[in-house]
Amino acid sequence: MKRNIIIFGLILGIIMTVNMVYMANLCYTNPNFESNDVLGYTAMVIMFSLIFFGIRNYRNKELNGHISFGKAFKTGALIALAGSTMYVVVWLFYYYLVIPDYLDKYTLHVLAQATRDGATATELAERKQDMQNFRELYKTPVFVILITFAEVLPIGLVVALVSALALKKK
Repeated sequence: MKRNIIIFGLILGIIMTVNMVYMANLCYTNPNFESNDVLGYTAMVIMFSLIFFGIRNYRNKELNGHISFGKAFKTGALIALAGSTMYVVVWLFYYYLVIPDYLDKYTLHVLAQATRDGATATELAERKQDMQNFRELYKTPVFVILITFAEVLPIGLVVALVSALALKKK
């Protein structure tokens, strides 16, 4: 099981980190900081489909085609955790070393978008304060780790759950 988790977790992590760096650069270098969230999360679900293949591979090669829901979910969750951990580690290095002013640019984008959407002066001040609070929290690596895990791990766990339900065989 460990070998399976490491192999599929590394493959998942590599694909997710390449996608993350690409998407971050797409936003960072775009003057309007525009991205496509639907495309981004759809790509994540497709990437996390490797969990299905990881569970199936483990079931077929090591368990003679039989796996319980619990063991299948555990395998999928650990693959998701391995890939997500790689994603978080790469984001930490990328954020702190390559694009440390990412939040500054993002804050300007959020405020410009609120202005275009017709926000009042009070709403703009609230939004600016919210972004300032977020920026302060983001200075703490522990918060960065937690928020980055929260970005990807839940999707992986949902895919692991669905995959475990689909692949369980007694």
